[in-house]
Amino acid sequence: MTDSQLIREIKDGNVQLYDELMRRYERKILAFIYHMLKSAHLDSMAEDLCNETFYKAYRSLASFREIEATFSTWLYTIARNTVLSELRKNNNVKMSLDQSGYEPQASSDSMPEISVLRNEKVSMVRDAINNLPEKQRSALIMREYDQMDYQEIANILGQTVSSVKSLLFRARASVKLQLEPYFLDPVFEEYEGMKR
Repeated sequence: MTDSQLIREIKDGNVQLYDELMRRYERKILAFIYHMLKSAHLDSMAEDLCNETFYKAYRSLASFREIEATFSTWLYTIARNTVLSELRKNNNVKMSLDQSGYEPQASSDSMPEISVLRNEKVSMVRDAINNLPEKQRSALIMREYDQMDYQEIANILGQTVSSVKSLLFRARASVKLQLEPYFLDPVFEEYEGMKR
């Protein structure tokens, strides 16, 4: 059953089918919310805000119109607005890109210095993304982590596709500019060369 069919059934009173909609999107929405909360050190709230997102979506489902957006785009918009509202409540803390649970590990035959440098690079990239303005950061997270297309991102952010492309271009350029001094550092190059 497609999302559209499920939504029609739910609107017609078959509300237990909402569980199926939740199952389809819960992991993606939870990951998206977690990404947004990580640097604010509010990631422990991700599950609560995910539940709040689905509750708000359920309450507003009657007003959802497919002509305006897909269900997933509508749901991401609710999630984003829920997180932004929570962040405003928590002293306007900046949103951030999540570490995504991945921590680079040196292989057993690698030198410890290489592992330290890799971890530093990951941390610097994360910090650079955290320094981006909110819309650039959100667009970058949705594009790179959630693999959304430009139109979906545009719908969620309330922008045009060309504006999203511009946001992504500026975000990537800003990250590159922030990181250039570090990645041109001869110390990094020396250890990178030793890895080969």
